[in-house]
Amino acid sequence: KLAAEFPSEDIFLMTASPVIKAVTNFKQVSKTLEEFDVEEQPSSLLEKRYPNIRVIQSGVKQLKSDEHKIYTEDGKEYMYEKLCLCAGAKPKLIVEGNPYVLGIRDTDSAQAFQKNLAQAERIVVVGNGGIALELVYEIQGCEVIWAIKDKAIGNTFFDAGAAEFLLPKLSAESRETPMQCKRTKYTVEGSEEKARPTGTPDKLGSALGPDWHEGLHLKGAKEFSHKVHIETLCEVKKIHLQEEFIQLQQTSLTFPKGEKNVEADEVLWPVYVELTNGKIYGCNFIVSATGVVPNVEPFLDGNNFAVAEDGGLKVDKHMHTSLPDVYAAGDICTAAWELSPAWHQMRLWTQARQMGWYAAKCMAADALGQSIDMDFSFELFAHITKFFNYKVVVLGKYNAQGLGSDHELLLRCTKGHEYVKVVLQNGRMVGAVLIGETDLEETFENLILNQMDLSAYGEDLLNPDIDIEDYFD
Repeated sequence: KLAAEFPSEDIFLMTASPVIKAVTNFKQVSKTLEEFDVEEQPSSLLEKRYPNIRVIQSGVKQLKSDEHKIYTEDGKEYMYEKLCLCAGAKPKLIVEGNPYVLGIRDTDSAQAFQKNLAQAERIVVVGNGGIALELVYEIQGCEVIWAIKDKAIGNTFFDAGAAEFLLPKLSAESRETPMQCKRTKYTVEGSEEKARPTGTPDKLGSALGPDWHEGLHLKGAKEFSHKVHIETLCEVKKIHLQEEFIQLQQTSLTFPKGEKNVEADEVLWPVYVELTNGKIYGCNFIVSATGVVPNVEPFLDGNNFAVAEDGGLKVDKHMHTSLPDVYAAGDICTAAWELSPAWHQMRLWTQARQMGWYAAKCMAADALGQSIDMDFSFELFAHITKFFNYKVVVLGKYNAQGLGSDHELLLRCTKGHEYVKVVLQNGRMVGAVLIGETDLEETFENLILNQMDLSAYGEDLLNPDIDIEDYFD
């Protein structure tokens, strides 16, 4: 976007990774909903398309904002007029430095995971967001103990009702053939041939896109397809290596067969997870899918950034940080402007793309001394994804975020087919969750945006015999 706005200026893209993530197959589904694929491409493609872009492949060692300088790890320095920090976030690991704990956030960690899974008979997955949901659904031939701190699965994206709707898919033995995936498979160009330089396993790869598990062969060592046991309302208390566990003289549990059937495990596992509910399970390894923390480390030293409570760099409504000429976008930043009532920040690909595009517009407007309006994409939270092979659309305050008890819910659910939930406040729609092919997203988006009073319709709003799209056309 910057290269297009300033065709005669030099634009430097600094990245520690040999590839760039490109948005392809972009489709505007409705006013605020967008679908796209994320593809890894060699950075030379970007330089070919925009002659004024130079990709500098090196990590950043230090930012000296008072001198308008960036120092890279390969010992060079670069001056900037304007700078936008888009360094994303890194996985929030339950413990650092344990070889049996894998964080999944990028394509490199996904490959490491696949290698480990081939020999695994049991793994423990910790976390309840999008990546954890995808993982437990896709893994076959391996026992999965899934530890979540909430009462129900998928808490970041939907409520207990939607979780109940999805659960039968987890226990289904036979898997329907997944629908043809139109999105691209990720391969890191040339990464197989070049061994990774030793001593850099902690270098962050680029974040996964929406279909990261496609084309990964997620199959464990055993022959059955699906075995998932969910431990709710618990977190990891401690992780014991095999020797420590033997010294503890505690009992670990076998994979639960029924509610009452809790047996001691005779097998010796490489690593043991002790949960806060007192249960201990042995496993081959642990997947930490417990969210991300903004990757601000390289930039804080010697710079007086305003940092938000969640660790992100605070940005105003023009994506400006608290330092002159420094902007931020995506997972590294935290929206510190007065938010629209139907929008909230979530560290997702869709928002990263919107923020990056809007930050470029703001940088251009500042440079040219023009004023700029807030981008429309920050009016309404809208995200489209896929879980357990269902299309999932979440709009506005879909989980009644911040509404307290001042709201009501309308539900419509057809087992195995669709789940529709609407959040109303004072008779007006403020959020919705749509699972399955409901075709209601555009109608509901408009109803949330135009805040029409729906109290006259009552329960009929979700009556399957009334064609609501036509009604509100």
